[in-house]
Order: sequence, then C-alpha cells, then structure tokens
Amino acid sequence: MKKVLFLCTENACRSQMAEGLINHDLRGEVQAYSAGVRPGRVNPRAIQVMAELGIDIGQQHSKSVDEVKDEQFDLAITLCDSAQKECPMFPGAARLVHLGFPDPAKATGTEEEISTAFRQVRDKLRLQLVAFLRRELLDPERANTAV
Repeated sequence: MKKVLFLCTENACRSQMAEGLINHDLRGEVQAYSAGVRPGRVNPRAIQVMAELGIDIGQQHSKSVDEVKDEQFDLAITLCDSAQKECPMFPGAARLVHLGFPDPAKATGTEEEISTAFRQVRDKLRLQLVAFLRRELLDPERANTAV
C-alpha cells in the first residue's frame, strides 16, 4: 500500500480533510497521514463538512511534522503556501510536491458562507487529490515506465 503525507501549517483544516478523504476514497490502496508545521487543533467546521459526506474525522488530531519525521512516505504534499515555504523538503518522502488550496478557516461572512467555503475546499480536495494520487501513485502504466 502506498503512503502519502499531507502537510499544512496548522494541520487543522485542509490536511485533515485530505487525510480523511483519501483514507475513505482510496481505502486499501493509499494510506494517508497529515501533519503541520505549527499544529493547532482540528477545526470543528472541517469535522462538520466531512460528516456531511459520511466521513468521520472527529477522532483525528493535529500532529506536528516531528511526530511523522521518522516515517517513510511515497509522497508528501504541501497543501498551503506557508507549509511549502517551511517544508521545502521532507526527508521521509520519496517525493514532495505542492498542490495549494485556499484556507477555509480564513473565510468571512455569515455562518452559511463560511460553511460553504469549507465545502468548496473539501470538494476541490476530493476531486483534485484523488485524481492526482491515482495518476501519480496508482497508475500501473506510469509505474512501469518510471526510472
């Protein structure tokens, strides 16, 4: 099974949602983990919008990159510009790439507008990350031509 690490600054929203989505959508093929440069706590709205999809991330917790530094990953993905700057490399990853997504925690407006921002990021994460991981880690033709 392939292993992927999602990195974000606080490990509170995007990386937590990505971990939950990949562990749900690519179960048995990819094991996802997440960590942060300066971990906080999992954002309650992230838990809420994931529950809307039937995915429970309520038991996940924010982790520091130090907690996973000795793990080996097939791929590490930074999901925010700050994490990309602070983690230009990750020693335990065969490869590190950046796929930036907006921070829904910075959304303003009504409760519904903020929840909508979280849903939009969740849906973009699902669409883009599942396709990316299928192409980069699971595509047998690509794996056979890799040097």
